[in-house]
Amino acid sequence: MTILFVLLTFLVIMTITYYARRGQQPAVQPSVAVNNVAAPRMVRDFGFEIPKGYCFHPGHTWVLDEGRQIARVGLDSFAANLVGKIDRIEVTGLNRWVRQGQKVWSITRDNVTIDMVAPVEGVVTAVNPEVQKDPSLLTKDPYKDGWVCVIKSPDLAFNVNNLLRGSFVGAWMQNTLRRVGTLLPQTAGAMAQDGGIPVAGVLTQVDSNVQRTMIKEFFLT
Repeated sequence: MTILFVLLTFLVIMTITYYARRGQQPAVQPSVAVNNVAAPRMVRDFGFEIPKGYCFHPGHTWVLDEGRQIARVGLDSFAANLVGKIDRIEVTGLNRWVRQGQKVWSITRDNVTIDMVAPVEGVVTAVNPEVQKDPSLLTKDPYKDGWVCVIKSPDLAFNVNNLLRGSFVGAWMQNTLRRVGTLLPQTAGAMAQDGGIPVAGVLTQVDSNVQRTMIKEFFLT
């Protein structure tokens, strides 16, 4: 009986000590500064304003290598203008593993929802809370405050080899704009604004068949 009492007393002391120490531990800080994103240096190429050092997936998402296998990703300005006003964004959960080319978030305008693909493979470690509160940041500032999430990508150096970068980006966007004009021959002249981007919201101004074709071709989903 005495031994049982001693054991119970020991367990109680250990439990109290554990929770006391746990309460004294400092809060774990996020590994990524979610609100401290440097403004990119923009370069003009083929009529487009392109952020220097960014890589682009053919599905119109971008990635910025921030070192230590950390990749910040978002929606490019071409796609943002194609969709126009965005009502809602839904991002895959934290600590989820996504593959390159796999859905990582979706955007919705009116009744149209578009799945966006991950430009790199890895684990989602942070989601931009400001974009979730105000999806208009995706179109207002797609390359800085409008970033969507951060992915810890062990194979980042390998993944970017599958992406568009440098001098290839402007030519690719120009070809994409030309293809948009082909799908919309009646309004092609009205689409090419200064800056080489589609008129905001043109995707939602077309009939459902053209809309599906554009989503499949430009967003690869």
